Amino acid sequence: MSREIASYVSLNKDLLKLYQSNSLRDTIANSLLTDAILIPQKIAQAEYTKCKTERLKNALHINIMLRNMTSYCTGLEKDGLKEKEYINLLRKEVFTFKESFKNWRNSIL
Repeated sequence: MSREIASYVSLNKDLLKLYQSNSLRDTIANSLLTDAILIPQKIAQAEYTKCKTERLKNALHINIMLRNMTSYCTGLEKDGLKEKEYINLLRKEVFTFKESFKNWRNSIL
């Protein structure tokens, strides 16, 4: 969903080059994509480490990225994105994921 929203809101349709853009929307889209890609990686790292400190560190990073994703939605709205239903869908998915994430986090700590 993040990839599709980034593609939709971006002025630069080459998603691999968003980081080169000076546009606020492109910067937000790039950050949204980056965090969405990193979350599963951090989950895998937390799952496969035996160190409780590392699990906690990865869970903290995931929590920060989820909070950031919500902020990116607000940033897109403030930048004038008119199609708020897409942003609200992403917010809903992030909220749902946060609920599952809390249960998972408690199970690994």
